[in-house]
Amino acid sequence: MTRQGNGLRPFSIKTKLGTLVVVSVFITTGLILVALRTKTELRFITVFSVIASMLITQFVAHSLTSPLDDMTTVARSIAHGDYTRRVRGAGRRDELGDLAATINRMADDLEAVDRHRKELVANVSHELRTPIAGLRAVLENVVDGVSAADPETMRTALKQTERLGRLVETLLDLSRLDNGVVPLKARRFEVWPYLSGVLKEANVLASQRGLASGSGSHTRTDVHLHLDVSPPELTAHADAERLHQVVANLLDNAVKHSPPHGRVTIRARRGPQPESLDLEVLDEGPGIPESEWHRVFERFNRGSSPSPHGPGSDGGTGLGLAIARWAVDLHGGHIGVAESTRGCRIQVTLPGSPRPSS
Repeated sequence: MTRQGNGLRPFSIKTKLGTLVVVSVFITTGLILVALRTKTELRFITVFSVIASMLITQFVAHSLTSPLDDMTTVARSIAHGDYTRRVRGAGRRDELGDLAATINRMADDLEAVDRHRKELVANVSHELRTPIAGLRAVLENVVDGVSAADPETMRTALKQTERLGRLVETLLDLSRLDNGVVPLKARRFEVWPYLSGVLKEANVLASQRGLASGSGSHTRTDVHLHLDVSPPELTAHADAERLHQVVANLLDNAVKHSPPHGRVTIRARRGPQPESLDLEVLDEGPGIPESEWHRVFERFNRGSSPSPHGPGSDGGTGLGLAIARWAVDLHGGHIGVAESTRGCRIQVTLPGSPRPSS
């Protein structure tokens, strides 16, 4: 609600109180004039004036205190963990209407945070339970003599332990994000050799995992990875470690959703600012419905597209894209899903080196 010029709003509390005083004065003055013309005793005029002023004051006071009582009730409910109640009168055109709207927005935010917290606890518990249960089953079989402690059995236990370690490390990254304790160490680097190294590392890790069960990362070796950097001497200014998280997670997600013998392309171009970078990761999978674009970077979101995961993938933890968004936000950049005629296209924009202050 904007103020009109430098004065008061027409329906503000100050205006109402001022109007109350003016009306009371007019009533008293009018009754005095009537008394003088009709020769009515002054004591009767005083009584009538007091009664009229009290009635008007009571009406105005009720309109001011009733919303405050409602706000107190809602605030107490919020303090006890009930975020479903809302304050009535948020449409009032005065300060109380602004306060009611603010309390309702706060209740909406607290309700969303509480819902997210419950979902986070449930999802983290589920994700941790899976590798722990697998590891426990393997060790119980060894202890009970069902399985021998041979290298193959130990490799299975190791894979579950590695998955558990990766999940805990990812959760620690998210915790550092929430606490704002992750420093950004940006530097200038050449894009082609950097991205080429990320792709080679992804291929090596996928080959090493082989048929790992429940690894949380792709094991696809049939997907062709293509790198397109223009110009070849392109340079950028960013935190190499954080950018590695972005590219690796986007690449992992694209490979998982690719069809057999599909193609994933990483495209890099120079951005509008000095040493800024525009990245695109494209796959040939089923794509993401436009209605889900705003949710794909949420924590533990695994998408709802048909046949979302290719062979050799367990679907992951749903944290990869959340980590990618965190790393991009840390740079002050932007990440999002873009329109594509086939598959999915994720666009990343990094701002590059900061402009020198004048």
